[in-house]
Amino acid sequence: MASSEIDQKFLGKLAKAVEHDNPLLASVLFRILGLSINLSAQLIKARKERRQDAAQAAAALDLTCHIVWLSREGLVLLQQYVLPMVGNYVELKVLAYKLRASFYHIFVLFHNTPPVSTMSLNTPEAQSTSTVPGLQPRVDKGKGVARNDQDGNPSKGGPVAPPPGFGPAPPTAFLLKPGDYLPEAHQYFREAVQLADQLLWGSHSLRLSVKTEYAAFLYECVHDAEGSRKVAKDTIAEVYEATEGIDNDMFNDACELVTVLGKMMKRGLGPSNTTLRSKAAHGGSSSGTTQGGGNTPQTGQQQQQGEQTSAPPGMI
Repeated sequence: MASSEIDQKFLGKLAKAVEHDNPLLASVLFRILGLSINLSAQLIKARKERRQDAAQAAAALDLTCHIVWLSREGLVLLQQYVLPMVGNYVELKVLAYKLRASFYHIFVLFHNTPPVSTMSLNTPEAQSTSTVPGLQPRVDKGKGVARNDQDGNPSKGGPVAPPPGFGPAPPTAFLLKPGDYLPEAHQYFREAVQLADQLLWGSHSLRLSVKTEYAAFLYECVHDAEGSRKVAKDTIAEVYEATEGIDNDMFNDACELVTVLGKMMKRGLGPSNTTLRSKAAHGGSSSGTTQGGGNTPQTGQQQQQGEQTSAPPGMI
């Protein structure tokens, strides 16, 4: 995401590299770096507080507004000052395209209409626990939900839902125009992936960062679990097929991202499917079978660990 540590590392390095030739571009990159560091802390906090009760709803609204505002400001800086000036740079161009997709990724998670993620405060579940005015039913002095009928007869029929496209605006509507940002975000990710494939080799950590967030976006926002797993699997294959040399710092970053991608390959799979894929990846052999074809007995502890195997938790 826009708060990725690897993205922040490249932001600082590339800002320093262009400081002599283009001071304006360098200053904007440093501003985006500071914004990204602030945004990172807010996103971590938002994910920890994903399940909230009514007492935490107001704080969650403040946090979501802060995240949307930071993302909006970062996107403005990127579109006005960075994207028009990155034509002669390779890594910086890929990073700029990736950051644009990342900011839209955040809009889809926290601000999209209709909501596509549980992170959004515009979901019925979030509104049912919200203490924000206008998002909870009116109560008549402790006697229950107020009714509009005057004769005491129960109302006939239920509430009428608004037509599609005319539902209540998200609480962050005053910061950013409500709308469906999913198609734009998906298109920007495709452009960033295509550019990374063209300009960077398979084990480049910035290319891996683009692919990792794209896989997360497909899983969390597009709800294409199979597509997400395919992106993760193909990216790992590209890393092992790459022949270009990399320094120690990029090697460590690549190892970290490959580990994340390995977990993404198993997201949404049950324990049985995960075991079958693991067997297929190792030529059909299992941990309980020796090369000679004999079965190796498993201890009770090993059997218990196998029963507890589950898909890894969702991550970005």
